[in-house]
Amino acid sequence: MAQEFTVPTSSGLERDARRMHADSHGVRSGEIALGVVIGRTSEFFDFFVYAIASVLVFPQLFFPFVDRLTGVMYAFAIFALAFIARPIGSVIFGMIDRRFGRGAKLTVALFLLGGSTAAMSFLPGYAVAGPLAIWALAAFRIGQGLALAGAWDGLSSLLALNAPENKRGWYAMIPQLGAPFGFMLASGLFAYFVASLGSADFLDWGWRYPFFAAFAINVVALFARLRIVATEEYGALFEKRELRPSPIASLLRAEGGNVLIGMFAPLATFAMFHLVTVFPLSWVALHDSGQALTFLRIELVGAVVGVLGILASGWIADRINRQNQLALSALLIGGFSLLAPRLLDGGSVGQTIYVVVGFAILGLSFGQAAGTVSSRFSKRYRYTGAALTSDLSWLIGAGFAPLAALGLASVWGLPAIGLYLASGSIATLVALTLDRNRQRKALK
Repeated sequence: MAQEFTVPTSSGLERDARRMHADSHGVRSGEIALGVVIGRTSEFFDFFVYAIASVLVFPQLFFPFVDRLTGVMYAFAIFALAFIARPIGSVIFGMIDRRFGRGAKLTVALFLLGGSTAAMSFLPGYAVAGPLAIWALAAFRIGQGLALAGAWDGLSSLLALNAPENKRGWYAMIPQLGAPFGFMLASGLFAYFVASLGSADFLDWGWRYPFFAAFAINVVALFARLRIVATEEYGALFEKRELRPSPIASLLRAEGGNVLIGMFAPLATFAMFHLVTVFPLSWVALHDSGQALTFLRIELVGAVVGVLGILASGWIADRINRQNQLALSALLIGGFSLLAPRLLDGGSVGQTIYVVVGFAILGLSFGQAAGTVSSRFSKRYRYTGAALTSDLSWLIGAGFAPLAALGLASVWGLPAIGLYLASGSIATLVALTLDRNRQRKALK
């Protein structure tokens, strides 16, 4: 076991960089928070750009040989590839981290993430390149997934370690703000180009600009995060193994139970995540393509409500604890699952209520989804445990959600998505109950 941790904890270049960036005040919690939010925003921007294009662009551009519904489902199937690739990326970039250091890993990962997204903007359509265009799209989507795993930097853990005891919930929600910010940036760009261009121009070149912008956004995120990585405080935590990567086999042997429960605890949240962002956009666009722009604008308003929900989750969690907050949110998602089909089928008013209420509940849930179970990992395994748990929970809860929801709704109608959400709520409540029972036994 000891031999697994004999590799250098950081590269010589990183140690030199920390000495160069050492100053009188060190790294403040506010700087860590800013680096975390910027980093998460860039990651979610890349993913939402693809998700929105899966509805508005890819069916016509890459799958013109099938009907529109089938084209969207093919695009959603490629969407899932990134989530399948994430655990593999964690293994690959974990080795890079241990061998070359965190800075090298982040640089490679964010250039791969931004490069994969930007490369999609240059892809020809099926009419020009045939099946090769689809294979290239799938390859770049896998690149996004591998890179997102490598973009795990431990800053969320560093932020939690610097949090006051009575504000753990508040600090835990800060990284989650990147999701609505990334969605607002991606949907805002698409809404602008859809509104400004004719259909032919948008499908020809307008859709490419949000993808191309991803590279610049990821470069900004890289420098924001490296500023934190290259500090004495970060290096000290790194050297003491509080932010040190560990081999996945060792993690699973030592704390496999935490990984298993952590996979299912946020299931309701991650199912809800795409059922208020990507899926409803696809449903509305398929049934009335002229309403896609209006719905994007409604979702922008919903994302603002989601930000408020995430902020509220931190305040609530510090009063009832994070596990209770996540359980309460799962119950709210279960209640929402009963109303969701009628709201989404209720015209513009019902759809607006669906989006606004859905984003509010999502914010309350998503704000505490990341740290509730990952905080159970010991310091030795916290960094890798949190990363792997995140990869697996996103894969199970969100990776196939748009594809599954659209497939179920197209066959059995919208009530099927209510059952889908309810199943996620039940899974979360069961996982949290098992976690509580494990804690009680540990105290005996």
